Parts: sequence; structure tokens; C-alpha cells
Amino acid sequence: MTTILGCIADDFTGATDLAGLLARSGAKVSLRIGVPTEPPADTAAFEVIALKSRTAPREEAIDEAVAAYAWLKQAGAQRFFWKYCSTFDSTAKGNIGPVAEALMAEIGTDQTVYCPAFPENRRSIFMGNLFVGEQPLAESPMKDHPLTPMRDSNLMRLLAPQVSRDVGLVNRLTVAEGPHAVRTAFDDLRAAGTAHVIVDAVANGDLDIIAQASRHLPLLTGGSAIAMPLPALYAADGLLELNAAHAAYAVPKAQSIVLSGSCSAMTNAQVAHYRATGAPAYQLDPLTLAEQGADAVLAWLAQQDLGKAPLIFATAEPASVQAAQGTLGRDKAGALIEEVLSTCAVAARDAGTRRFIVAGGETSGAVTKALGVSSLGIGAEIAPGVPWTFCESAGHAIALTLKSGNFGSETFFSHAQAVLNAS
Repeated sequence: MTTILGCIADDFTGATDLAGLLARSGAKVSLRIGVPTEPPADTAAFEVIALKSRTAPREEAIDEAVAAYAWLKQAGAQRFFWKYCSTFDSTAKGNIGPVAEALMAEIGTDQTVYCPAFPENRRSIFMGNLFVGEQPLAESPMKDHPLTPMRDSNLMRLLAPQVSRDVGLVNRLTVAEGPHAVRTAFDDLRAAGTAHVIVDAVANGDLDIIAQASRHLPLLTGGSAIAMPLPALYAADGLLELNAAHAAYAVPKAQSIVLSGSCSAMTNAQVAHYRATGAPAYQLDPLTLAEQGADAVLAWLAQQDLGKAPLIFATAEPASVQAAQGTLGRDKAGALIEEVLSTCAVAARDAGTRRFIVAGGETSGAVTKALGVSSLGIGAEIAPGVPWTFCESAGHAIALTLKSGNFGSETFFSHAQAVLNAS
């Protein structure tokens, strides 16, 4: 099948988020881990390539995205989507803008839009400012993110230092006037030399309008939700049929593990709730790991009943995270946790674990790579933007869910298991 939309995601949780929302339409969706080394074959209408580039050095992130673009173009894609987090996780030297400009240059387009809004998960944009629920981004728990602390809520100010051309805004008042008004605003900004356009959205209806107005653009960027209307629009344009049969995946046996590296406020709440259920739990301390290694946690894991879905977590409050970073350095502390959780994932698989619940974007990328996963089939959604996925690891069929730190309710870890049991 010719690929209609080629998608590039900057982390693995974001890729599964996007693939899950696109799959709601009934279109065929394929999710690949890393840039495939083989030429395109048996491709889907919507191809998603998951990278681990959100906090990678800028040139590395650009090179990976351009390689992904080249593969997707070879698969037949003529429209492309650059997916990043709905909280615009970045810094002044971040990768969102530079990758977008590199893709624009490869495609040969002079304008793209940025819309990380995800109303179902309470992410909205108003007058260019990003909100998490009712809190401006810079006043939300994202201000203390250990890798990408968000200290400004204004997307125009966040994006401008990352790009070489002008940044503009199509605000909520224009969006409320409908697709024609939005497209006219795009054209006016293009005529004025504005290449990068932030678009307000506070509800799913806004996303529908924006998608209608921008579906002619060869490159869109944003969170997963802005892509959600695209399958129906492409079907209306005669580009595809929304009748893909959903694959039936065998549900692996109940041996499970929960691995949490995220330190978001929601993941802290999820860890606390899961521990309160009586689930076996082991907390990782970066300073102890730096001194003593992973032997203690691996010994603990070897003694656990995997039918009880034990939890291994590095999730902690901001003060504890900052203390560890102050001693070890931010990058070393994060890399140490990712390495140990990945080692635990492989040990759990070798001990018979076939269901993996992973919290945190960087952790998800590290665990997925350690398990040697190359592609994922999309299953039932646990929460908006968080599906179960199915794949193989070392010859074993496994179920894997990759949860962005802030997604899901407090009961997520237990609910994820219930969803799979009911499948």
C-alpha cells in the first residue's frame, strides 16, 4: 500500500500516542522503532517512525529525522508529520524548530504549522500560550521536568530562538471563524515571510478546523491530536479507504512488570496509587546505583512473583531529582536510571515476563531498544494517547505499553492490566 502520511516522532511514547489516535479511524497504521534499515515493503497508509531524539544533540536529531523522511518518501509519502510532545518539551537550544526547518528544506516548503494541543488530555493553546489544564505551562509541574524544564508558556517565545525565520500566530478568534479564515491567515503570513505558524486550539472542534485548513501543507507539526482528523479528511479527498481490518493479537500470559522512570506529577500519583494496592515495589536511587550498581534490584526482581506485576521505579519528587542531578549531573543521572530499568526489563523478560508497562518517554525509548523491538502493532487504548502494543522480543510475543509521564489517571498501572485481561 502506498503511504499517505509519513510521521516522525521524537520519542517512543509519542509515537505510540500518535499511532493509537490514527488507528481510531480504521486506517492501517504501522509503527516502526528507529529508521528501518531495509527498503519499504508492506507499508501502511500511515507510517510512524519512532526516534529517541527529543533530548539528543541537535545535529543528531536532525540527521535521524532526515533519514526517517527519506525512508518515508521512498515508501510513497507526499505528506509528512513531525510529532513532538503536547507540552512542547524542549529548551531554547531544543530540537523542535531545527528539525522542522530541516524537514521543510528537504520537502521544499516555505511554511508549516505548530499545534501541540491535546484537549482530551487537557493541553490547550490560547493566544499562543500553552496550558496544562487551567495552569499556564510555566506554572504547571512541567516547570520542574528533569530534562526539559518548561519556564515559559508562550510558544512563540519558545520557538523563535530555535528557528531562522519568522514565527507567527493564528489565534483562537480566527480559528473560531472556520477553515477558510484559518487558511487565509496562513496565506497572509506566508506573504509576509512567516514560515512558522503557531495555531491556537482549546477543543477538538478547533483541531478539526485547523486540520481542514492545513491538510494541503506538505508538512504539519504538533502533538498527536492535530493528526487525528486527517484520516477522515484524506478519505473525503479520495486518498484512502477507512476499512482496514484491525489485527487480532494474542494476549500474552499474565506475568508482568511495571517500570517507571518518569518524575512527572501524574506519574508520582500513579506510583503512589499502585503501591497502595499492595503491589511489590522497589525504588531506585541514582546515588546508590552510581556507587553500588544494579545487583540489589536484580536480586530483588529474581525473588518476585511476576503474576503480581511488581513495580520498579525511579519516580521521585522534584527536590529529590534535583539533588541527584546536582551530585551526578543531569545527563548522567538520567542515563543511569535508563540503563538500570532497561537491564531490569531484559532480566524480567528472560524470567518469563510478557507484559511490560513503562512510564516516561526516555525510559520507554531505552527499554524498547533494550528489548530489541523493531516494530509495534497497535492494540486497545488504555487512556487517550496510550494504547497497548504488541511485538516480539528475543523470539517471545510480548505486550508493551509506553506511557508519556503526564498521561493517564492515577489508576493507570492497574487499569492497563485490566484492559489487557479484558481483551
